[in-house]
Amino acid sequence: MKAPPEASAEAPSAPRRRRRRWRLLAALLVVAVLLLVGGRLAWSWLNPFGETAVDRSQPVLLQSIHDLSRFEAATGNFQVVVDLEKDAAFLPDAIKGTRTLFVGAGGVDAYVDFGGLSEGALTVSPDRTEVTVRLPRAQLEKPNLDNKRSYVYAQQRGLFDRVSDFLSSSPGDQQELYVLAEKKIAEAAQASDLRNRADQNTKAMLQGMLTTLGFDKVTVKFADEP
Repeated sequence: MKAPPEASAEAPSAPRRRRRRWRLLAALLVVAVLLLVGGRLAWSWLNPFGETAVDRSQPVLLQSIHDLSRFEAATGNFQVVVDLEKDAAFLPDAIKGTRTLFVGAGGVDAYVDFGGLSEGALTVSPDRTEVTVRLPRAQLEKPNLDNKRSYVYAQQRGLFDRVSDFLSSSPGDQQELYVLAEKKIAEAAQASDLRNRADQNTKAMLQGMLTTLGFDKVTVKFADEP
């Protein structure tokens, strides 16, 4: 009986085979990641529809400086929903017409102008213990709409308006909506208690400041008061 021939080389053990498999998988994973990253970079370079933003704005030009002599006494925050509808006389809304819901949000400042005070606006008693101040009533600034909080909520457009917006260089111009929102906020500020609040805040500010200057009695009146 013949003995079996001797093996020319020792067969690799199971743990060694498993290590080789893991090394191969790791190498394949690295190659796959490199191919993916390289493909994305190549596509971003070759993509004809890719956009790159370049800011070529000119430096800011200071046009003027104005000295302010007024006290910002109060600020009111307002919000309005503008419902603007435009219809054609002899066409249905589906053909010609628009309706836009616009949310306008902004603030209105109320201030008292100290620059227009006359010489007799400040009266001090002979013993310098009392002082009387006469002020003009508070005024309202123009509304300042917040672009981040103002937006078109909903819009319906007829067929002709859709085509016109598509061909226009500035479709969906919102300037009219902003102007209308500012007008409505200005009217609301006029009807509100904002100016009266500014008057009272200004009065309290002057009374506190003049009291700290040593006056025992401080009287603040407005120009329309006796």
